[in-house]
Amino acid sequence: MAENEKTRRLNKLREEALKGGGEKRIEQQHKKGKLTARERIEILADRGSFQEIDPFVTHRSTAFGLDKQKILGDGVITGFAKIEGRPVYVFSQDFTVFGGSLSETHAEKICKILDLALRNGVPVVGLNDSGGARIQEGVSSLGGYAEVFWRNSMASGVVPQISAIMGPCAGGAVYSPALTDFIYMVKGTSYMFVTGPNVVKTVTHEDVTFEELGGADAHGIKSGVAHFTTENDADCLLQIRKLITYIPQNCEERVPMQPAKDPALKKAAALDELVPLNSNKPYDIKDVIEGVMDEDSFYEVHRQYADNIVVGFSRLAGRTVGIVANQPLALAGVLDIKASLKGARFVRFCDAFNIPLVVFEDVPGFLPGTDQEWGGIIKHGAKLLYAFCEATVPKMTVITRKAYGGAYDVMNSKHIRADYNVAWPTAEIAVMGTKGAVEIIFRKEIADAKNPAEKQRELEQKYNEEFAHPYKAAARGFIDDVIFPSETREKLIHAFEICENKAERVPRKKHDNLPL
Repeated sequence: MAENEKTRRLNKLREEALKGGGEKRIEQQHKKGKLTARERIEILADRGSFQEIDPFVTHRSTAFGLDKQKILGDGVITGFAKIEGRPVYVFSQDFTVFGGSLSETHAEKICKILDLALRNGVPVVGLNDSGGARIQEGVSSLGGYAEVFWRNSMASGVVPQISAIMGPCAGGAVYSPALTDFIYMVKGTSYMFVTGPNVVKTVTHEDVTFEELGGADAHGIKSGVAHFTTENDADCLLQIRKLITYIPQNCEERVPMQPAKDPALKKAAALDELVPLNSNKPYDIKDVIEGVMDEDSFYEVHRQYADNIVVGFSRLAGRTVGIVANQPLALAGVLDIKASLKGARFVRFCDAFNIPLVVFEDVPGFLPGTDQEWGGIIKHGAKLLYAFCEATVPKMTVITRKAYGGAYDVMNSKHIRADYNVAWPTAEIAVMGTKGAVEIIFRKEIADAKNPAEKQRELEQKYNEEFAHPYKAAARGFIDDVIFPSETREKLIHAFEICENKAERVPRKKHDNLPL
């Protein structure tokens, strides 16, 4: 098109929009070890695929001299793109423009993206880097946050929502990411908290830094708010690209398929000798996952939080599956409050988006103690139980060793409508462990014996022969088969094939009443 006054104006406005807050502020962003909002999108999206929406939007405020400070885009870049060839909607807050603060129009741009994502059944990725509400706009900015929160809630379970915290995220701003499915944080440059260190010091007299209060490690390890912690902006964005390859576009789609890749021969062959005969000796449940699933396909979620349970996405014969596994290396794989919350949240995501579940079970029970009881292990443990009960996706369970007490029921047992349950020969399915059971059942006999220790050993051996195996459960049909560990992959693949068109309906209701 020949250049004229109209085309010159468009070109000038486009150039202006690309500059954000200007070179000086972009330089300051880089000095903090952070990429700009546009640089982040370039890494996140497939090359050349990003199409911007609303690049010319500006705020409508006039108070406090804001009418003289109008910058195109108003602190957030919005649009759609492709990640690994699949459509996504994206918003990326621009800290170089008013510190990325949220104004009424800034919120409207994000709301438009969420509305479009919901209408078109496409995932949303939000890159958060904001100083919070734009104070000069008062309640208008607060109203903008609430409009975003409402849309996050409506989109929940309909399209996947992924949040990356790539700078400050404080006050009301934290609740939009908290309503999404997965949160990524960047070490050293991102933080989240409801109230900052200064307010904390004033109110509680605690002296705490930004990093200690709400940094990536604080939320990745202690609170569990962050599902993933990453080394820098680029690492964070590449990790999001990886996650997108595992999940469907929306709640109506089936999981994506990729070419199948058998596990490494060495890892698969090691399965038959992996579980120690001494049931008190630990082993790494991740070795089981890697020996059964497609090679190098396990993508762990919440890796640093509640490490006595392992959750994440993997592939089995090319099909995405969700993994939930007790970890004998940490607290012997016992279920506690944090593990229950971690597992329940992951199971509910998988069920919402039609991702089949595989459970690897080695659980000695729930963690005892006043901390757990007073902290609400009953209601929190019930969340994990409820999540498995309500899930209608294909659900498989492999009992590798211990399956004791109520934890046996909770971990996707046949009784709560799991589709295919198998046990390895090393499985022990019982009300409780041998030592505790013998001490309760034979308390009087042991006390009256000439040699109590010898009598206890004798009774423990007898109890083991009678109960510490999978065959009583198999005789009742509570497990479908007892298999060799090396058969697990093939058995699960066939089981998923037969469950391909599983159709299960829950009773009609407005919504459930999850034990929150």
